Amino acid sequence: MQKTSLTALARNELARALSAQSGRSASTVFGGHEHHPRQTLIALSAGKSMGEHDNPGEATLQVLVGRVLLRVSEVSWNGSPGDLMIIPDERHTVDAIEDSAILLTVLKKA
Repeated sequence: MQKTSLTALARNELARALSAQSGRSASTVFGGHEHHPRQTLIALSAGKSMGEHDNPGEATLQVLVGRVLLRVSEVSWNGSPGDLMIIPDERHTVDAIEDSAILLTVLKKA
């Protein structure tokens, strides 16, 4: 059994993102090459984004801190702490409206 504090991880990643020139920071919480599910904690400073990219598999985004905007084409969804968003299986963008930390969960395509 392993226990991880998402609150502490979010605080640490957000501090790293705020001090990074890119305004971004990320770390794997669970997964990797030997696992199909992968969870990554991503922190973005306000105004930064994860540019348009493909969905690598079935994916969800859980907002831990801050506010984000998930955009697919001309459609967008606002996410606030506690929100779980299902990421559509198409190209999308995530924008940080405020300093934000999100937990991305992906079930990689075989």
